[in-house]
Amino acid sequence: MTSAISLSPVLDLNAAGPLRGILLERRGERVSLDASGVRRLGGLCLQVLLAGAKTWADDGQTFEIAPRSLAFDEALAQFGVADRFDNLHACGLD
Repeated sequence: MTSAISLSPVLDLNAAGPLRGILLERRGERVSLDASGVRRLGGLCLQVLLAGAKTWADDGQTFEIAPRSLAFDEALAQFGVADRFDNLHACGLD
């Protein structure tokens, strides 16, 4: 079963703890994150997402972020990590 999670429009310092908690509750499950409504992505939430992708890859579980807003993709590019999320597949990062 895949857990679908809609991300908050503003992923800032205040959203990092709750996002981490949501992901930890679903560890061991396939996860699909909907970033279509994200208007702002901050560095701390990005770290949570990168750690989640790594953890899910290590566990051999699906961790996908789709669909994604233009603002989300632009933030990934500004942080220099767009390529880290371009190839998310069933077993994680390439």
